[in-house]
Amino acid sequence: MTRFMLTIEYDGRPFVGLQAQDNGLSVQKVVEDAIFAFSHERLRITASGRTDKGVHARGQVIHFDLETKMTPYKILAAMNALMRPYPVSVKECKVIPDDLSARFDATDRHYTYRIINRLAPLAIDLGLAWHVPHHLDELAMQDAAQVLIGYHDFTTFRATQCQGKSPMKTLDRLDVERIGDEVHVHASSRSFLHHQVRSMVGSLKLVGEGKWTKADLKASLEACDRNALGYNAPPDGLYFMRVDYPEAKLKTPAS
Repeated sequence: MTRFMLTIEYDGRPFVGLQAQDNGLSVQKVVEDAIFAFSHERLRITASGRTDKGVHARGQVIHFDLETKMTPYKILAAMNALMRPYPVSVKECKVIPDDLSARFDATDRHYTYRIINRLAPLAIDLGLAWHVPHHLDELAMQDAAQVLIGYHDFTTFRATQCQGKSPMKTLDRLDVERIGDEVHVHASSRSFLHHQVRSMVGSLKLVGEGKWTKADLKASLEACDRNALGYNAPPDGLYFMRVDYPEAKLKTPAS
């Protein structure tokens, strides 16, 4: 039995999310069906984190254990060929130690949210970014974002259906930058609550519009009440960018 770790990217628009569900096609099903097609082993993958319907990934990480003897390159090539009808791609495949978990050993998860801030409607990026036609003050957004950094009760920014055991989380990074007509929000933490990033971005948009101040955002956080949320941004602009793991844990096992 060999444990493989894969880095995958996907366009979230056709899927109900990463996790297998009864109400439609998931990224998990596409990946597991591809593994079965070349190995004839029906197994379950373990992902570093879930993504909702419409959320994209550039660096989602999964692992699985395979009895079939194959090289990482052949697995990568086989899966990309088998998944070709769907917007899912394996970017990297490698052998990892048997005790390394894509989910439980992750030390940081990184997301980026794309806002296209221009008057013209989206054509190419429709469904791949949030279109905000009126000007956003990214400097005010960046300044306000810093009140969310650190260890807090993020109940306000937590979906009502969140299954997390506690609303207490440590947010390591929340930065806002403008690149031309795009405003990017970068968030990093060991783990996030359901809808946390989208809820923070939606509230920061209110700051960028001048409808909220930094003090309003702080008051929203301290209310620890979902009803105090400013706005929940749509899934279109959210990207799971990458996952960090301890270097010592990533060492390839001796052959």
